[in-house]
Amino acid sequence: MMMNATTGRDVAAAMIAALIVQAGALWALGRPFLCACGEFKLWEGDAASPGLSQQLTDWYSFTHVIHGVLFYFLLWLAAPELSVWQRFMIALALEVGWEILENTPFAIRHYRKQPPAQNYAGDSIVNSLADTLAMALGFVLAWRLPALAVIAMSVLLEVGVALNIRDNFTLNVLSFIHPFDFIRRWQNGAP
Repeated sequence: MMMNATTGRDVAAAMIAALIVQAGALWALGRPFLCACGEFKLWEGDAASPGLSQQLTDWYSFTHVIHGVLFYFLLWLAAPELSVWQRFMIALALEVGWEILENTPFAIRHYRKQPPAQNYAGDSIVNSLADTLAMALGFVLAWRLPALAVIAMSVLLEVGVALNIRDNFTLNVLSFIHPFDFIRRWQNGAP
């Protein structure tokens, strides 16, 4: 399915509007625009750094790519009658909603109960917007690449993030559902 010029402009305009709404809501929640450290980086690779979730991208950016992949496949299953762009708009709204919810005091307190996020202070606005763009990338990749390639990419991202920071999308979901002791021990550094 090709996107015509009108649809492309509409999608771009909706995406910009969604990002503006997201930034405004995060500003209202008291989130800083940039890292309070006074430094701007494209990538923060140190999982123990206070710049994690404050810089443009970090290890958790990959989990947002996974969000996009999951949104694509779930919406493809749940709403096959919608165009890919209508499903994208739904995915975008879900991700923006998640980014706002994730930065509420309630969610920040919840995340701090997990070993890898004990110092989590929420996202900077720049990081949160980049996370939404990472979701969009995941959605588009899931749409354009063969399903097997998307599955392989998703598994590699999950394993790579887990090996590097002892956390990932799957572990976040599991910890949210039920805090498993063996996962907590591993995340705390036990072999």
